[in-house]
Amino acid sequence: MPSDSAPQTELTESSVPHEGPGVVLDDRAIQRSLMRIAHEIVERHDDLTGLYLVGIPNGGVPLARRLAANLREIADVETLLGVLDTTLYRDDLVSRGERPPLRRTEMPSAVDDRIVILVDDVAHTGRTIRAAMDALMDFGRPRAVEVVALVDRGHRELPIRIDYVGKNIPSQRSEKVVLRGASEDFEAPLEVVLLPGAGGGAVEGRGEGA
Repeated sequence: MPSDSAPQTELTESSVPHEGPGVVLDDRAIQRSLMRIAHEIVERHDDLTGLYLVGIPNGGVPLARRLAANLREIADVETLLGVLDTTLYRDDLVSRGERPPLRRTEMPSAVDDRIVILVDDVAHTGRTIRAAMDALMDFGRPRAVEVVALVDRGHRELPIRIDYVGKNIPSQRSEKVVLRGASEDFEAPLEVVLLPGAGGGAVEGRGEGA
C-alpha cells in the first residue's frame, strides 16, 4: 500500500552502483531474483490461498507468470493471475501530450478479500503503481495490496513503497532501465539493460521506468 516508508533495501543484489550502460540482469539473474521474492512472499504469509498476482503490462506480465510458477514449485499453491492495464488511470496523460494505446486487462475474478500482489518490471516515479491501485478498486476491495518490482531505480515522486525488490539500480533521471525479451511478447530469455537517454518521458510498466 502507499506509505511514507522508504523502499526496503535488505537485499543480496541491491544498491550496487553501475559503471555505464549495459546488461544489469540477465535471464538467470532475473530468475534468481524472482525465486528469492517467491520465498519472501511465502515467509510473509501464513495462508497463501488468498494470493492474487496481478501483472502490470507490459513487462510485469511475464514476471508475474514466473512468480506464479515459482510459488507453485516451492509451496504447491495455485495463485490467481491477472493482467491490469493502468493507462486510463495515469495522472500524467495530459502533461505527456499524447494518448498511449490501451493494453489488455484480464482479471479472472474480483479481488474482494484477496491479498493482491502487483507485479511491475521497473519502479521509478511510483505513478504507474499508484494508477494500478486506482484501477484495482474497479474489481473489488482487496484485503491488502503489496508491490513487487524486479528493478527499483529510485527517483520516487509519490510515497509508494515497494514490498519486494529484485535489485536496486541507482540511475540518472535521463537514463532508461529497460526489461527486454526475445520478442515483443517478452519471450525468454529476458534481460534488464541500463541505457543512456536524452531525458524523461518513458512510461513505467512497459519495460522502462520513468
